[in-house]
Amino acid sequence: MITPAHFVPASQLARSGRSEEVVAKHKKYLWPSVTNYFQQPLVADRGEMQHLWDLEGNKYLDFFGGILTVSVGHCNPKITSKVNAQVNRLQHTSTLYPNEHIVALAEKIAQITPGNLQQSFFTNSGTEANEAAILLARMSTGSYDVVALRHAYSGGSALTKAVTAHAPYRKGGVISVGISHAVNPYCYRCPLHLKYPDCEVACAEDVENLIQTGTSGNIAAFMAEPIQGVGGFITPPKEYFKMVFKIVKKYGALFIADEVQTGWGRTGKKWFGIEQWEVIPDMLTSAKGMANGVPIGLTVTTPEIAGGFQGMNIATFGGNPATSVAARATIELIEEENLLDNADVVGNYFRGKLEELQSKYSLIGDVRGMGLMQALELVKDRKTKEPAPEATTQVMERARQNGLLIGKGGLYGNTLRLAPMLNTTKPDVDAAIKLLDKSFSEVRN
Repeated sequence: MITPAHFVPASQLARSGRSEEVVAKHKKYLWPSVTNYFQQPLVADRGEMQHLWDLEGNKYLDFFGGILTVSVGHCNPKITSKVNAQVNRLQHTSTLYPNEHIVALAEKIAQITPGNLQQSFFTNSGTEANEAAILLARMSTGSYDVVALRHAYSGGSALTKAVTAHAPYRKGGVISVGISHAVNPYCYRCPLHLKYPDCEVACAEDVENLIQTGTSGNIAAFMAEPIQGVGGFITPPKEYFKMVFKIVKKYGALFIADEVQTGWGRTGKKWFGIEQWEVIPDMLTSAKGMANGVPIGLTVTTPEIAGGFQGMNIATFGGNPATSVAARATIELIEEENLLDNADVVGNYFRGKLEELQSKYSLIGDVRGMGLMQALELVKDRKTKEPAPEATTQVMERARQNGLLIGKGGLYGNTLRLAPMLNTTKPDVDAAIKLLDKSFSEVRN
């Protein structure tokens, strides 16, 4: 059993009456299913770039950014000043009225997306973006079946829960008609019990096998995250998506890249994660870090595919002036501050430091990821790879108490997700590693 050294029980942590009141009302008025991190939920009060403060005034170095959503710093004045000015001028019109900001954003996206992805549809979240992509794929191809990957997470609606292949997020009688799941390229826990590269990426072949045996043989789309997010930053072999793309095209289907977590430079050098694997998708979805915390969803595709939408289409809040300004300002800031390269350089530095921690702590079974999207999978024993979810929770708790915010994920709840902002510096990484090192040292068998 994992027990922390000098662990301070939640009941002994100092907490103001304001925090207690917020948590009590959260339990009373919000659905119980709305999950909070930590034994004592952190009640956030304010943020400034890489840091967050709670109601008690405790300062935290944020290496999770609200689930990879605060991409260029909390309350970054270069973003908020433009959003504030737009809100004071015009906040909402709906898509029934064109505005210059939705057009400017769509034009910018067309300039930076790969291939001929030229036409966008804006919504409010990744869930809606993925819903729109699947609907359009079915309309434009005339087929219904969709192939996704195990360990995927695609959103919280009925349809995207069906695409999700992660048991804790599939409760409630999800209707999965037309959705099939291939084995994913999880090299650390290979579902085929093979070793890369000797395996010759055999998992990719399962996509064709699944199409032939688990679908009608005519599929509308294959949808996948370039690096799986909630799944625990599962990172495929470099050949995987090239091989799958050829299979998908063989069966006349569309390739949809779910870039909700991997987009906007997160993986370094490139704007989108799928570009790391040298694949040009037919459709791309995104959200989260696109507008630095302002709610937005994106489904972008080619004019030919977009033209296949049947009937009328509106979005009440999608692409409103304020969110469009926030997204364009975020994209332009990433360009101006050369954050694609920064994510690569600082991400590689971060990866090296994490591997040093791995050599120090046997709890760390695997280090994986790309750019500023890195993960540590914790195990009780490196040979058996038995998951260590209790230790993962303890490290998170200790990190919070030491002043560092990180996330977790993975099917077994044993993967720490580390996703600092794109303008994170090497000194920020050094500070985070010091706090993470201390946190691991306070957890022992």
